[in-house]
Amino acid sequence: MRVSGCDVIIKIVTLFLVAMGVLAMFGKLRFPGQKRLSSAKCPRCGRFRIGKGPCPCDKGGRG
Repeated sequence: MRVSGCDVIIKIVTLFLVAMGVLAMFGKLRFPGQKRLSSAKCPRCGRFRIGKGPCPCDKGGRG
C-alpha cells in the first residue's frame, strides 16, 4: 500500500496541532510567573512598571 505525500503532510500537521493543544491546556493550568506579572502593574493606573522606580502616574509629569 502506497502512501501519498499529501497524506503524510496532513498527519504531521494534525499531530502538531494536537501537541500544541495539549501544551496550551497545561499552560493554562499553571502559568509561570503569574503573581510576579500582576505585581509589576501599577495599582493606580494599571500600566506595567519597568524597573524599580515609581510609575509615571505618581510623578505627575506627562503620562
